[in-house]
Order: sequence, then C-alpha cells, then structure tokens
Amino acid sequence: MALLGRAVLILALAGLLFAVGAALYGRKPSRRAWYQAAERTVFAVLGLVAVAMLTLWTALLTNDFSLEAVANYSSRALSDRLKLTALWASQPGSLMLWLFILMGFSTIAILINRVRNRELMPVVVAVLAGIGSFFAFLLSFVTSPFNTVAVVPSDGQGLQAALQNPYMIIHPPMLYLGYVAMSVPFAFAISALATGRLDNVWLSSVRRWTILSWVLLGVGILLGAKWAYESLSFGGYWAWDPVENAAFMPWLVGTAFLHSVMVQERRGMLRVWNMVLVVLAFSLCIFGTFITRSGLLQSVHAFGAKTVGPYFLAFLIAVLAGSIALIIRRLPALKSQHSLESYVSREAVFLYNNLLLVGLAFAIFWGTVFPILSEAVRGERISVGETFFDQVAAPIGVALLFLTGVGPMIPWRKASLPQLRRRFFWPLVVAAVVAPLLLLTDAWSHWAAAIAFTIGAFVLTCIVTEFTRGTRVRHALGGVSWPRATVDLVLRNRRRYGGYIVHVGIVLIIVGVAASRAFVTEGDVSIKNGETARVGDYSFTLLDTSRNRFPNRMNVSATIGVTKGGSKVATLVPQKNVYLPRGEPGDIVAIKSGPTKDIWVNLAGLTPAGPQQVATLRIFVNPMVSWIWLGGLIMALGALIAAWPPPRAVRAAAPAPARRGRRAEA
Repeated sequence: MALLGRAVLILALAGLLFAVGAALYGRKPSRRAWYQAAERTVFAVLGLVAVAMLTLWTALLTNDFSLEAVANYSSRALSDRLKLTALWASQPGSLMLWLFILMGFSTIAILINRVRNRELMPVVVAVLAGIGSFFAFLLSFVTSPFNTVAVVPSDGQGLQAALQNPYMIIHPPMLYLGYVAMSVPFAFAISALATGRLDNVWLSSVRRWTILSWVLLGVGILLGAKWAYESLSFGGYWAWDPVENAAFMPWLVGTAFLHSVMVQERRGMLRVWNMVLVVLAFSLCIFGTFITRSGLLQSVHAFGAKTVGPYFLAFLIAVLAGSIALIIRRLPALKSQHSLESYVSREAVFLYNNLLLVGLAFAIFWGTVFPILSEAVRGERISVGETFFDQVAAPIGVALLFLTGVGPMIPWRKASLPQLRRRFFWPLVVAAVVAPLLLLTDAWSHWAAAIAFTIGAFVLTCIVTEFTRGTRVRHALGGVSWPRATVDLVLRNRRRYGGYIVHVGIVLIIVGVAASRAFVTEGDVSIKNGETARVGDYSFTLLDTSRNRFPNRMNVSATIGVTKGGSKVATLVPQKNVYLPRGEPGDIVAIKSGPTKDIWVNLAGLTPAGPQQVATLRIFVNPMVSWIWLGGLIMALGALIAAWPPPRAVRAAAPAPARRGRRAEA
C-alpha cells in the first residue's frame, strides 16, 4: 500500500506539472490540442488522487499499522466511521484531502466552461494545476501519508479526543471544501489579469463559485461553533481561537466581494478592488490551511506539525507577489468606468460595507499573528485575549448590521430625500417602538446588545417591506394568490431575494450572539447525591452517577434533574470520557435547548466523598443561542436560492446587459 500510494502521488505531481505547461502552451488556437491534453491530464490526476485516498482509507480500515498515518491516528478499538475520519486527522491526510477536493473542483470548472470562456480557460487550468502541484509536491517529498514506521506496533495510538465527535466528522471537510472552492475564483481572476480580458465575463464565471465557498465556509464555521458548544468546557461557541479566526477571515473578505461585485456589474466601479478581494480571499484560505497544519499557533483545532510551515509561507508569498505584480501591470485597464456620484447611494453603502468587512478581517489577522510577531521581535509570546477581539468586533458588527438593512433599500447612483422617507418610514417606526420597549427589560444594561436588538428589528422590517412591496406588485400583475405571488417573486429574481433571505439569517446570528454573550448566567457548583444547587432561576439536583468502560473510552456521567419554580424542566446527563489508548479527556456537555435560552451543564469532575459521589458541575444559562443555529440554516438557504441558476426559458428571454451605465431595474 505504501508503494502504491507513493507511486500515484508522484504520478499526480508529474501530471499536474505537465498540465501547467501544456495549458499555457496551448493558449493559441493553433495549439488547441495541447490545452485539451492539459484538461484530460487534470481528469486523470483526479483519478490518481482518488486511488491514493482509497489506499489510505483501506489501510485505516484494515489496521495497517505499518503506515505512520495509521499507527499515529487510528486503533483497533475505533469504529469504522472514526477510522475514515482519521484520514484528515493527520497532516498529510488532510493535505491529500485538500488536493482531492481541488482536483474535483478543477474538473467541474473545466466541464462547465468547455464551451464558454475559451480565452480564459487555458490560464485557469494552469493556475489550478499549479496550486495542485504545490500540494502534490508536499505529499510526495515533504509529508507523505504513506510514510512507514521502523517497528510495526500491535495497535495504534488512536484518534485525538477532540475528533471523536460527530461534528468533527463533517466540520473539517466542510471548511476544506470552502477553502478549496475559492481556488476557482482566484484562477479566473489571474487568467483575466494575464490575458487582459478584464470585462465582466470573469465575474459572471466566478460569482457562484464564490457563493459556494462562502456558504461552505459559513456552514463549516457554524459546525465548529456547535462542536465547541457541545464539547468544550468554557460554556460558549466562539473564543477567537486562531483556527476559528483563520476560517472567519476569508469568509469576511468573500462577503465583501459578493457585495462589491454587484457594483462592478452595475456601475463598472471597484474593478481593482474586486481583484484585490479575490486574491486576498484565496490567500487567507491558504493562510488558514497554514495555521491549521503548521503547528505555528496553539489551538484546540490545530492538529499539525511544523514540517510544512516554511513551504506554505513561501507559497503564500509567491501567490501574493505574483498577483500584486499582475494587478499593477493591469492598473490602466482596470480603471473604473464611473465615479461615485453620491455618498447616499447603494454603491456607496456597499463601499462602506466593504471597508468595515475588510477592516474587521485585518483586525482579526493582526490579533491572530501578534503572538508570533511578538515572539520574533521580543523573544516573548504575548497572546491577544478575547477582550481585544470583542471590543473591535462589537461596534463593527453593529454597523454592518445597520448597513444590511440600509443597502438594499437605497437606489443606485443617488438617493433623494423623498425616496429615503418613503422607504425607511416603517423600519424607523418599528425601531422607534422596539428601543423604548427594551427599557422594560434589562437589555440596556448592555448597550451593544440593546442596539443590536433595535437595529435587528429595523433590518427585518426593511426586508419585510421589500418582500411586501414586490409581492403586492406580483399579485396585482399576475392575478395570483398572495403565497403564489411571493414564491414567483423569489423565483424570478433569485439573486436579489435570496440575498434578502441571507440577510435574515445574518440578523438572527448577530442578535443571538449579542444576547448570549451579554446576558449569560453561570455558576460552578459541587453537589452530592440528592442535593440541590441553584443557578439563576433554575435548581439542579444530582439524581444519579455512573461509571462505564467502552472499547475506546472510559466514561463517567451524572444524571441531573432541572426544575424551575418547582416544575420539571429537563433531565440532563453530562459525561466525561477518557479516550484510549491516548488517555486524552473529552467532555460531552448536556444541553436543554429552547427558543429563548439554553441550559448548559458540564461535568467538571466526579469524586467519591465517603459513601456518596460528589459531582462538580459548570452550569450556564445562555439566552438565544438557538437563534445562531437557525440563522445559519436560513443563511445557507438564502445563498442556495441566490446561486441557483434560473430556468433556461428565463435565461433565454433575459435582455442584453445595459451599456454605458444605462440604468435597469434591480
């Protein structure tokens, strides 16, 4: 298996290097056969990497401990499902997954664009193959998943405790899918710069790929937050961990691009900016992979060693240097077709939105790398705590939430006072009602949360107003029922109304985050069997304890009865595991989730005290956390609607794009 795996990866590297040269040489129509050979080579490399993946999975399933990746990350006690997960637990296995996904996305991009974008595709294929060559080189000569051990052990070390969780089965691959999907927009941007085809053709080719990457990263981030919420002992879902930040930064930059690309399509503006955003988003995806697998920063999410760090750093520098050089070369051709006519217009709001998003990404980047810089300069690693990130993110998040409602309501080019008055009357009325109502609660004791609630109500009213206005027109013109008119409205303009649905999800997430971080109630208690402790409005009684042994772990648990005002609320069973053979601890938090608050209980310890057991519990009452998960689902649904292609009949009937900045209905 080791020989087979090494052989196919070396063949994949050779094939990718050939694809780079053949695609570039085949740019001229007279050399079309060379480009076609590059396409077929990419397809073949996908097959070769698939063989390597299946080879490693077979070794994991058959307990072939002669391979380091099996001996260090699997064991006989693991279930087959966890053995499959062990592939991306190791550094080389995760990089091979990166390469496999890249080849899959490259194949899809080639098949979709075999007829259109023929001038762009040779460079696109060369760039994608070049990225793949980097990963294939690492897997062939730096950190091979098929390295063998000198002495074959009778059993392996098993999987890390953090990865023996259902969310971690899907969370890492989801993030990798998001990272890798950004390679396709990057390849099209580089091709547009290299070929001089700087019209909007490359934008239309990458918008759905960017949405795909954005959705996958967003879902991956939320799955990671859900894992942290149910598996870690700090009672939350987000701690500004370096690897959390590494995934969040390209998501923020991708969000900026998806907004600013509309300005370029509609007004021919922000052309240089959009190129920079695509390059920056891809570079941050590489940086995220680098952080996760280099071992440079300490994180509960990082599982890599330091062997690949210098190579990733060199690759990242090469990507940035080459991209910047191309952008500088094409600056005259990237000049905007129009200038900003008013600071109160949709394009202006999108620009403000972009500056805030990129500014937040930069602040997070600075806080993430500061420990490395401080160690390099002063010889002392100084960590940046949550307080820094919270102080930066809170005001920017509130401002972004406000722009989420304002942006789609303001017309292009210039807004008049009567237009603003007409469009924002009801949203402002609702916000003016909600703000004083919050005085009846203690919401204003945390100003950021209260402002988030008020602006959230404003934004939701803006969105409802837009849906109502469009549905009324559709109902009057089509003579159909109100529900049918709403569905037709969305289906006929999926990009616009899908975006509104995304904004609803974002509002729910931000409001949920604000509430759960501002109004949390917590307490640490130690109770014996039959005893009761109180945290907030709830009473917690230790009903029973148990100790068990399973093939891959030792387990202790406590059964907790939760009551409020004498009425039963829930029975929760928090658990603590020690995973074998590593001996690593891992928690299973018990959560009673509801629409307004969660009751979160972690078993911090279970010790004997005479004839009775003493359970030490960490308890949180977290308000509105479920809004975050609901918002994530709505956000993904809206993005799917926005990215879904319209019916062929609608595409065929679509008018040609307006020229010379002529206005068209949004």
